[in-house]
Amino acid sequence: MRIYTFFFLVLFLPMVVLAGEADVIQVKAVVLGDNTFQFDVTVSHGDEGWKHYVDKWDIVGPEGTVIGTRTLYHPHVDEQPFTRSLPGVTIGKGIDKVTVRAHDSVHEYGGEVVTVVLPR
Repeated sequence: MRIYTFFFLVLFLPMVVLAGEADVIQVKAVVLGDNTFQFDVTVSHGDEGWKHYVDKWDIVGPEGTVIGTRTLYHPHVDEQPFTRSLPGVTIGKGIDKVTVRAHDSVHEYGGEVVTVVLPR
């Protein structure tokens, strides 16, 4: 029985984690108005379908507070990397930079993040 378990792990376990973590690879912040921004975020991930895909990305302030979230409602298997926008994000005047992180349905957070200085 142990030999079958070993072969199962060797053959099939790598297939479970092929997609890896979601990486933010580019962020563009655009001023829309007084303290209001649009974020255009490019994410790379080996989406595999509904069980393993990037399901959101967050804009995080310097104290770790989530300022905005763009929810992604479907996998992007055939569109990698992909860019999505989040307009209307209000950020206080005292914050000069934010970090953008991506989340996937299996690994959650942990991939590459991008910190961007806000244009003011």
